[in-house]
Amino acid sequence: MVIESFNTSGDAIVLSRNSIKSFEVDDLNLNVKSFKVPNAFNSFIYKYVRPSKAKRSFDYASRLIECGISTPFPIAYFEESTASGLKRSFYISKHIDFDFEFRELIHKPWFENRTEILEKFTEFTFKLHENNINFLDHSPGNTLIVKTETDYEFYLIDLNRMKFETLNLDKRMHNFRRLWLSKAMIKIMSKTYAELYGKSYKETHALMLKHSRDFQLKIDKKKLRRSGRKMRFASKNPK
Repeated sequence: MVIESFNTSGDAIVLSRNSIKSFEVDDLNLNVKSFKVPNAFNSFIYKYVRPSKAKRSFDYASRLIECGISTPFPIAYFEESTASGLKRSFYISKHIDFDFEFRELIHKPWFENRTEILEKFTEFTFKLHENNINFLDHSPGNTLIVKTETDYEFYLIDLNRMKFETLNLDKRMHNFRRLWLSKAMIKIMSKTYAELYGKSYKETHALMLKHSRDFQLKIDKKKLRRSGRKMRFASKNPK
């Protein structure tokens, strides 16, 4: 029912390329993610060659839970296809009421218990790595944080891009790069990770800092190129 009525009902959470809406079904609060209809090439690929984003989201969520790693509980996935390939696809999970996203720790250095949360988040990421999980979209908006009476709980979302592989220290530190960590955050998190992994703080800190800075520089260069192209275009089209 939620699939059939997705376009006309439900409460919007995200309305973009991939839309998310919440629905109440039999006293359950569900989140339904509708993935963008793929182009002709990817449509064929997702039907005949590799799993769709919806199926991967469901399968990866199930695997995370088996490893004791929190994510909104997977309910189902749904696919519509024709002989030519995949058309619409949906991933359904249980809604969780979270308190904040990881990104708030970046933008608010004064955030209450920030150091403690960063240390616990590092332990959470270490657990991912120890289970041979390389979460490729490990970015500020993809970890939801719930504050309990005595602790903090972390939930991964947007799960369709993962690799399952053994991770050495370099790959582990590379996995932190998308989090947009400040120097102060890197000091806290690399110290915690070094203690957990049995490596030196100096080596761990150097690698986390290198990968974080390389990624941020790459993104900044892209933004400069885009702004440069816009300025050139504007100069050719004066009002």
